[in-house]
Amino acid sequence: MKINRLHSPKLVFFFACAFTTAFAFAFTAFVMFSCSISYSFSGSSIDYTKVHSIAIKDFPNVSPLVYAPLSQKFNETLKDKYTRRTKLQILREGGDLELEGEITAYNLTPQAVKEDAYASQTRLTITVRARFTNKGNSDEDFDQTFSAYQEFSNERTIDEVQDELCQLIIEEIVDQIFNETVANW
Repeated sequence: MKINRLHSPKLVFFFACAFTTAFAFAFTAFVMFSCSISYSFSGSSIDYTKVHSIAIKDFPNVSPLVYAPLSQKFNETLKDKYTRRTKLQILREGGDLELEGEITAYNLTPQAVKEDAYASQTRLTITVRARFTNKGNSDEDFDQTFSAYQEFSNERTIDEVQDELCQLIIEEIVDQIFNETVANW
C-alpha cells in the first residue's frame, strides 16, 4: 500500500500546528489592537492637548471655630497636590480649569461617652465647600462639600494633637477634591 505524501501524518501535523499558530497570532493581534486599556500612574486623567492650566484660588476659613493656620495649610497642600500629580500650570485666575471655595466648618464633637458622662474620645471634623469649573466641558462643573474627620483620645488636649490631625484631614479632603476634579474615576 502506498501512502500519499499529501496525507502523511507528519504533514498533517505540520499543517495543524501552522494553522493553530497563525490563528493564535491573529487572535492575539486582534485583541491587542481592538482593546485599549489606559493607565495613569499620576492619578489623573487629563487630556493635556485641551487642558493646560488650573486656577486655584485661596480657600478662606469662614468656620465659626477658627484654627489660624488651617487655611494656609489647606491651600498649600491643595496646590502641591496638583503640582506633583499633574502637568497643569497652576494659576491664580484664568485657567482652563478653575477651583475655588472655602473652609466652612472646623468642629470638635464628643464621642464614646463614658459612665461618668465624660467623653473618652473627641472627633475633629473639617468641612470644605469647593466649586469647580471646566471651561472646556461644563458637564464636569460642580459645587460640592467635602468633609473628613479624625478622632483622638481625651487623654490628650486638642492643642497637643491639632497640627497632626489637621494635616491628616487636609490630605484626605484634598484627595477627595483631586479625585472629583481630575481623576475621573
